[in-house]
Amino acid sequence: MLITVSRETGSLGKEITDLLALKLDLPVITRDLVMSQWFPEIADKHELHMLSESPRYFLNEFSQGITYAAYLENRLKEYAAQHSAIIFGLGAQIIFAQQPGVLHVKIMASTQVRSKRLMKNLNMGEKDAERFLELTDRKHRRYIATIYERDWADPTLYHLILNTDHISTEDGAELLAFAARDLQVGFQVQDAAENDHEARPVVFKHPSEEEFATILDMHNIKWEYEPRTFPVQWDTEGNVIQAFAPDFYLPHFDTYIELTTMEQKYVSHKKKKVKLLQKLYPDININIVYKHEFYHLAERFGLRKGNDD
Repeated sequence: MLITVSRETGSLGKEITDLLALKLDLPVITRDLVMSQWFPEIADKHELHMLSESPRYFLNEFSQGITYAAYLENRLKEYAAQHSAIIFGLGAQIIFAQQPGVLHVKIMASTQVRSKRLMKNLNMGEKDAERFLELTDRKHRRYIATIYERDWADPTLYHLILNTDHISTEDGAELLAFAARDLQVGFQVQDAAENDHEARPVVFKHPSEEEFATILDMHNIKWEYEPRTFPVQWDTEGNVIQAFAPDFYLPHFDTYIELTTMEQKYVSHKKKKVKLLQKLYPDININIVYKHEFYHLAERFGLRKGNDD
């Protein structure tokens, strides 16, 4: 289990994280731990001081020929590969953004509530509390922007954003513990299903698709059949009225394949769908395998030609 937690100052983020760690019996990897235990292995006192003061210093290379940021990222990944943990800050929501089974959390609260908490806990005046929040929020944003060129406040970096304006530390920790356990169970089920891919028969809609899958297997190329459907058109009320499910996904190449054995003059509809998908989902890679390309592969590997669909 791996959980990343980002928090706004005064949001009860640290308190909730500490209690969550107790509930789940997980260690917490913090900036203080990294600075006191990991970086002293490669950095002297001056370098440690610079790392504690300047996010930009993380982009400097040290004796191993990599940046301090890369060193930290590698250490976090090595640790997470062997241990369950909560990672508190450190840009972990970006470092582990593509890793399945990780819960990315942000804990926040309104400026008014955070300010009142600081005034009470640190005996600050209102203006001092507001200034303190402004400075600490700016530091959080600067670190992520400098190292990863991302916006710390971007909600898409997180699976769950917890507003603690009206939530106690206990309730917040319990909510996150439930979400983490639920995600872990779901991931284990998904992982088991993926591992059982070869045991479960795939029902193809057309013989050419089965033949194409055989060609991929001959090349030891991992594939998934119609794993995702992309909405591409909506009505005025936001209901999906047209969707597109590419035939294959090749995880190693992060590419979707749409197979067509139609005559060239009849494939314009599929081409329009592909272009629309690329426009709406610019980060998605997709290619069309046309009739002549498919038949060339089929003949090369001694497979029968599929019927035109």
